[in-house]
Amino acid sequence: MPIAPLLALAVSSFGIGTTEFVMMGLLPNVADDLGTSVPTAGHLVSAYAIGVVIGAPLLTAVGSRVPRKRMLLLLMALFIVGNLASALAPGYGWLLAGRVLAGLPHGAFFGVGAVVAARLAPEGRQARAVATMFLGLTVANIVGVPAATLLGQNLGWRATFLVVTAIGLLALAALARLIPYAPVDAHQSLGRELRALGNRQVLLGLATAVFGFGGVFAVYAYLASMTTEVMGFGESSVTLVLALFGVGMTLGALAAGPLTDRAPRPTLYGSLGALAVVLVAFRFTVHVQWAALVTVVLLGAVGFLTTTPLQMLVMRKAKDAPTLAAASNHSAFNLANAGGAWLGGAAIAAGWGWMSPTLVGAVLAVAGLAIAVTAGALDRPGRDRQDTPAGASRVVAEGPRARQERGLSPSSPASGS
Repeated sequence: MPIAPLLALAVSSFGIGTTEFVMMGLLPNVADDLGTSVPTAGHLVSAYAIGVVIGAPLLTAVGSRVPRKRMLLLLMALFIVGNLASALAPGYGWLLAGRVLAGLPHGAFFGVGAVVAARLAPEGRQARAVATMFLGLTVANIVGVPAATLLGQNLGWRATFLVVTAIGLLALAALARLIPYAPVDAHQSLGRELRALGNRQVLLGLATAVFGFGGVFAVYAYLASMTTEVMGFGESSVTLVLALFGVGMTLGALAAGPLTDRAPRPTLYGSLGALAVVLVAFRFTVHVQWAALVTVVLLGAVGFLTTTPLQMLVMRKAKDAPTLAAASNHSAFNLANAGGAWLGGAAIAAGWGWMSPTLVGAVLAVAGLAIAVTAGALDRPGRDRQDTPAGASRVVAEGPRARQERGLSPSSPASGS
């Protein structure tokens, strides 16, 4: 499996993950500097998510006839501009616009990047390649977000976005140097992408992401408050708890690749079921500090274990037009972010206590599991080669002669574009 191109994608996802989550730790600093309240500053988190939800399908559709390497470069350039605009924003309104701009390329980048990663990998290792790209996102929660938060607290929040801009420039150079170029596939078009997005299995996969992953964010959004109000830790320990959640995410990403390559649907069923169990258990372990910390790691692990099988199943069901479906999956994840956080907050506001989001999250996880099981039951084996790896379905079906006509050796893996 080619390491250098996957490293370029991982560095890019590290920068994207850092800018996505760092605002949560900088809200008090931003609010003080711009003369607004923390709840109002909290809209900056939502602004990024809105950018992701809008940008994922829109930019993917606009770039449907653009070679994928060039598309990755354009998306990373937009990411750089958005973060630079955030760093230089003269006021709250400009910063809000900068956050939307920085979020626009997020989903499209991961959608295109997942297809490129899968096509770079040999048969049977596509999920490992996609999970490797996602590792940058998980490492961002261990290293990038705590470091960027500390930098912003000491040198000002603008310094954080300047550093993220520099990471974006590094990622842009790595993508330009390490991602191989290939022309646009003859079959690649917006019409095919839209038809693939309308596939019943793709839609059920997106619904699974919205409900199932919503269970993670129902709790993650309030993990800092749970740390100080229920676990009994001081405010200085919040960064450590969030980093432990990131460690769990990384463990989940490492396990997700090989498990998904072997059995995608069972991996998805198991991760969603485990997520519901861990969320319920958290209500009991939260009162014992060491047990609470272990549960936080497990929550990050089983939560992120759902992402790779969901991504691969959506891409495989979209067949040889997987880019828009893969990008839309990240819109679904951000809807899960917003919806899960809103439902968890509603439970707290109703007076059900700081740990009530765990039950909300468990219900969402079970709902996601029910949708996933329904999708599996409706999927007739062999009807559309459901287990053919994403981006490779057409290549496998072509046979050696057709591969030679496309300039590939009969036994070589499909290359990224």
